[in-house]
Amino acid sequence: MRTTTRRPLAGVLVLGTALLALSACGSSDDGDKDDSAAGRPAASAPVSASPSGSKAPARNEAAKEAKPSGPVESDDKLKPATGSFTKKEKEYLSGRVPKNMDPAAVLQTGQEACDRLKLTASHDKDAAVGALIAGEIPDAVAAVGRLCPEQQPLLDRARQGFTEGTKKNPSPGTYRALTADASTCTWQALGAGGKSLASGPPQGTKPEKVTVDIPAGTEKFVSQGCYAWLPA
Repeated sequence: MRTTTRRPLAGVLVLGTALLALSACGSSDDGDKDDSAAGRPAASAPVSASPSGSKAPARNEAAKEAKPSGPVESDDKLKPATGSFTKKEKEYLSGRVPKNMDPAAVLQTGQEACDRLKLTASHDKDAAVGALIAGEIPDAVAAVGRLCPEQQPLLDRARQGFTEGTKKNPSPGTYRALTADASTCTWQALGAGGKSLASGPPQGTKPEKVTVDIPAGTEKFVSQGCYAWLPA
């Protein structure tokens, strides 16, 4: 579990609460390790770029399809207690069911991912895309690919973004933060030798939304309190 403190979109929080009441129900861009949130600069100050400052990896969990690391059930044993699986359900389950586990339970996880993504997107597409980037919808990549392919445009959009943290060699351009509380979002673009190319927001300001122009030559884009980023 990440130790990075995030502020998910309001829509995700509200919808997540509703979904939990209905059911009992996440690859790195640069390979940095998670560090403690302790010692981070205040929200009104530029992000620290010093070696002793906090660094959280900028990831895009929407690019990852998680599968069991141990032995899995063979396809011929993927049968429900009653009835049968559809072709798409069998394709989803193939290579995903750990030994001695009920395949119906694994399928339920995928179905819940589709349901949550659909419900979130119906209220706020940015919330759905942000949740995909952050990996907050378990098994979403495989579920979209096999169980709810109509949600593929959301997944494609999410793969263009990255989470808050340290993003190495970002493509220059305009990005916007998918955060419900823009006043907590701080960022800094660093060039060769750690030179600060740009940072924000100005101290004392409380923006309603955060849009950033990452300049060419940025080697690291460091942010916190911004949840996730998407090209504008």
